[in-house]
Amino acid sequence: MANDLEADVSAVSRIDAVPAILEVVCRTTGMGFAAVARVTEDRWIACAVRDEIEFGLKPGGELKIETTICNEIRASGQEVVIDHVAEDESYRQHHTPAMYGFQSYISMPIFYPDGNFFGTLCAIDPRPARLNRPEIVKMFRLFADLVMLHLQALERTEQVQDNLRHERDMAARRERFVAMLSHDLRNPLAAIDAGAEMLKRETLSNRGTNALQLVQRSVQRMVALVDDVLDVARVRLGTGVPLVRKNTLTQADLEQVIDELQSAWPDRAITTAFAITREVPCDRSRISQLFSNLVGNALAHGAADAPVHVEAHCRDGVFEFSVANQGKPIPEEVLASLFEPFSRHSDSIQHNGIGLGLYIASEVAHAHGGTLDVSSSVHETRFWFRMPLPQDDQRRSLGNAEHGRMRQ
Repeated sequence: MANDLEADVSAVSRIDAVPAILEVVCRTTGMGFAAVARVTEDRWIACAVRDEIEFGLKPGGELKIETTICNEIRASGQEVVIDHVAEDESYRQHHTPAMYGFQSYISMPIFYPDGNFFGTLCAIDPRPARLNRPEIVKMFRLFADLVMLHLQALERTEQVQDNLRHERDMAARRERFVAMLSHDLRNPLAAIDAGAEMLKRETLSNRGTNALQLVQRSVQRMVALVDDVLDVARVRLGTGVPLVRKNTLTQADLEQVIDELQSAWPDRAITTAFAITREVPCDRSRISQLFSNLVGNALAHGAADAPVHVEAHCRDGVFEFSVANQGKPIPEEVLASLFEPFSRHSDSIQHNGIGLGLYIASEVAHAHGGTLDVSSSVHETRFWFRMPLPQDDQRRSLGNAEHGRMRQ
């Protein structure tokens, strides 16, 4: 119970509007002390105070509950308004005004939405005051309701924050589970692949050979999926996509990716314009993965009768490549979430798979300090990857003449 009361006092102290309310109360009524109090059956605690008469009570301070009129308000649920104690039939003999030395008093109950009593908004002064007027009573009632509205809003905010913290904790637990599961799946997949390699050395029928090839392709597909899920889990857990920082990329690496994709898509045209005159410091495997992902998507979802065009160069201290294809444009509403994980939109380039390719590509770009962007229109869909080169590499690249190579 004590902890709950302390929480209530702390909550009122965090409401920015309360000091302004107490100031307005004092200025409007001419009274020198105003407070928001938490009142229970056995305690009266000041949550917020404005003291211009040196009453001596501060936030967190307490009065004995039996010495307060607020205790009677808690029991009756009705406000008390006294213009002049000495002339008031009901309160001129009351012990509270005599104990605390006030002549004017007003206290308005503050209720929870369910009707339970929270406390009071009250004010006192050693001088008489004209308080028993409709405008003053209505002002106090409005301010009492306003205090409770702020308390409710604060409670809802804290509940949302608690829920968010819980969800984040649960999400982190799920990501750790996925990461462990993905890691553990590698071992049986490696065993299957090793067994398939052993069987390749045996004499098999055509049917057996075909089945073995199917098994190996399935293993490769599963390994790729496990690697994608593991990458996502790493990103979600805050470790990021792992990079090998000492590698470098050359034009030949990109050409090899193009050759591999061309062999997989022999009926599709790929045109290139490369101008990479030096080695690019990066994780070669990851950038090749990003590059292959973009070109593969363009081949899979671009117009079959139009070429996929790829450009790459080092220019003005930046390494950049772009992949463009013709075909149906990506809708605006899809572009907004294209790089989010598990995005599978029927009209997007992530129609196949589990929707991780572009997300991982984007994280690889960010891990290199680069960016991955997209634009799409009726004319073409184009992805750009840009990565700043280190300062010394920028100076070297500026001294090299660019050259290009076109291929069909």
